[in-house]
Amino acid sequence: MYNILLEASGSLTSGYLIKAIQQAGHRAIASDINQDIAARYLADEFLLMPSKHDSQLWEKITKMIIDNKIHIVLPSLDETLLEWSIRTEFYSRMGVHVITSAPATIEVCQDKWKTYEFFIRHGIPTPPTSLSQDYNLLKPRYGRGGQGVRFLAPGESVTMDQMITQQAVEGEEFTVDVFVDRHGDPVYIVPRQRWMVREGKSTGGIVVHDPEIIQWIHVICQKLRFQGPINVQCFRCTDGTLKFLEINPRVAGGMALGFAATENWFKLITDHFVNHNNVHPKPVQYGMKMLRYYDEVFVS
Repeated sequence: MYNILLEASGSLTSGYLIKAIQQAGHRAIASDINQDIAARYLADEFLLMPSKHDSQLWEKITKMIIDNKIHIVLPSLDETLLEWSIRTEFYSRMGVHVITSAPATIEVCQDKWKTYEFFIRHGIPTPPTSLSQDYNLLKPRYGRGGQGVRFLAPGESVTMDQMITQQAVEGEEFTVDVFVDRHGDPVYIVPRQRWMVREGKSTGGIVVHDPEIIQWIHVICQKLRFQGPINVQCFRCTDGTLKFLEINPRVAGGMALGFAATENWFKLITDHFVNHNNVHPKPVQYGMKMLRYYDEVFVS
């Protein structure tokens, strides 16, 4: 049994990850900067994290890891993802497995302009994007979900510092859940059409067999080295073309459907990344649907 640390457990979708860890036979250690969250009561243990602006952030995190006998860390907070990656070898020497991709990979994925350049360089279809005010969809270069994304009003002028504009796309929105082994090979590729997206999170979806999406995910994983769970955002446009938008090199609560359509990825993480067993993938259950609801936790 391993103690597995999760970040940003205040997310509305973190409950599934906690449950998946427990179902895999391990202890879920939730963490957040806010202690008044449901995950505090759902997890086996809760750690109150210091602010990302704390000058001693990593000294405090390291002490928490030692004091709480953490075996595995699944980084999921965009703001600290790169720092976890940089410290992977440091924690490995302590016997702690940080499941994340290399710093160079994360730097490409977390900067939407670098992601666009990566797509263009390797011929991966993506919407035209600019550092200038050339298109009507405004996005932060660094950001998560739909935060800060908006359409520009006709004639509106904005400061483009740390921003990009992109040609808007219309069609069916997909997230592709991918489990990448320690050799950089994708073991599972699970395209899911997103339904009822709210604040960047889907409350429903269906697993779809799309050979073109699957083919491009193989290309992405060949050109950029990943490890562990990642997800990729793309659109099947109204004219039938495919456009890739973002790569999130981390675990996410929205992967619930990807887990359900294959197997519990936390068991894969411990079996493969910790115990070095080979992965024997199961058939993907195409057509599986997910309908999500919010639940309550009452405490006194």
